[in-house]
Amino acid sequence: MTKYIKLLGLILGVIGLNIIVLSPGFIGLEIGGSALSTALGVTLLVGSALGLFYGSYTLLFSQPAPLPVPQIKTHDDYVEAISHFRRVRPLLADINLTLEQMERIRKKKAMIFNVLAQRFDQEELSFKKFASVTNEVEKLFFLNIRSILNRLHVFDESEFERVMSQKGAKFSPELLKEKMHVYNDFLIFMQDSLETNEEIILKLDKLLLEISRLDSIDSGDIENMPCMQEIDSLIKQTKYYKQ
Repeated sequence: MTKYIKLLGLILGVIGLNIIVLSPGFIGLEIGGSALSTALGVTLLVGSALGLFYGSYTLLFSQPAPLPVPQIKTHDDYVEAISHFRRVRPLLADINLTLEQMERIRKKKAMIFNVLAQRFDQEELSFKKFASVTNEVEKLFFLNIRSILNRLHVFDESEFERVMSQKGAKFSPELLKEKMHVYNDFLIFMQDSLETNEEIILKLDKLLLEISRLDSIDSGDIENMPCMQEIDSLIKQTKYYKQ
């Protein structure tokens, strides 16, 4: 929407400039009058057309530089950062799945907090425990997204296609095999990360189902819920892996 607003502003600006310069009520530069007036008028029209074309292309089609991973903080930042790599054709399906997963976990978290608000008071320990574990699971999810982004920033699409199609056949089979191994490892990493995030979403589904079934529960019994134990195990495994 911001792009279209800027484009509309650009168009109106160009039209306004031409009206001011060419209108007899303002500057009144006349095409077909003196040689100087005609040259200036034609130059203005050509420049306006080129400026409008370049501005439209820049606003609608040019790709902004990806946001550096350390600067990514919000959900929208992650969406913007991942969306940048939609232009990488070999990974388009994985990128689209990643974006879909991010939208699903956003909705899942909102649903959990909505159900919690109906079941508990926000000051209750039960509410705080469920809310805390939901936030922790979300952090794990986006930790995987950060890892994906770090890999995507160093992915070379042209080299990937060259290696996979074996266009560099003049190299030894051993070297080609090693190159393919590097990119296969990258694809396996992407698949594993997406599967892990799908598992995280599934655990939030289970948590949501368990919470929706509750009429009342003691805060001390929350840790014994099957879904909470699964989530706790996942969090501990991730912390162990990071160490």
